[in-house]
Amino acid sequence: MPNIAFVNGRFMPLARAKVSVEDRGFQFGDGIYELARTYGGRIFHLQEHLERLDHSAKAIGLSIVYSRSRWKEILEKAHAQSGYPEAKLYIQITRGAAPRDHSFPKKSRMSVIVTVRKLVPLPSELREKGASVITAADLRWGRCDIKSVNLLPNVMARQKARSAGAFEALFIRDGLVMEGAGSNLFAVIRGQIMTPPKGPAILPGITRDLVIDLACGARDAFVEKGIPLEELYGAEEVFLTGTTVEILPVVKVDGKTISNGRPGKTTLRLYQQFLQTTRP
Repeated sequence: MPNIAFVNGRFMPLARAKVSVEDRGFQFGDGIYELARTYGGRIFHLQEHLERLDHSAKAIGLSIVYSRSRWKEILEKAHAQSGYPEAKLYIQITRGAAPRDHSFPKKSRMSVIVTVRKLVPLPSELREKGASVITAADLRWGRCDIKSVNLLPNVMARQKARSAGAFEALFIRDGLVMEGAGSNLFAVIRGQIMTPPKGPAILPGITRDLVIDLACGARDAFVEKGIPLEELYGAEEVFLTGTTVEILPVVKVDGKTISNGRPGKTTLRLYQQFLQTTRP
């Protein structure tokens, strides 16, 4: 089964996909991306992912070249050509190739790329026992709500986590926990589910919003507010959300054990509720 790419209107094996060395995504990080996944061969919450893609594009002055229906057609065809039962589908759009200059080019053709890879689920042992995470200073730019290809701070934080034997790194800004390098963050503190509020400091996660809907539907005590790091250390439960991690319990933060060191009942219940939404 091949990894598939769609580059500016053409489907091809991923190994053959290329863009110019003068592409502004390569030269300046002048681009955006989106990640969706499938369940049972169906792209999960595709419309929400495309809405977020639109938000990112407008924020950096890009015009989306395809309609929602055309995106759906492209992504479904790319997935079908890959033959993977379950897959990760990346969309990446840059301002295209142009002579190197910081200003927007007067004329350029955007690079529109889709790649499809096999989705490998997280190990069941990680879900059963919970993950360990560390914290890192938030060195990202001021518009984290844009899903930009400028990911160097995330890369560095993830490498710091890997070197420490942890699953994820949580960004800390002004003493508050923002989110993970590749995930959103939730905690249960004094019986209340908490997550940092939407705004420029975090990415508006699709799974994050779904978890909020599930919590509110179950009439859980819930609030969007900043979470001080010291309060996170003392939380009853901590968990991550994201397209590939789904809902993942966290049992250690910076080596400090969260509660009894086991996944909490609220996390486990929300995960089961989440799985119900993935079924056709």
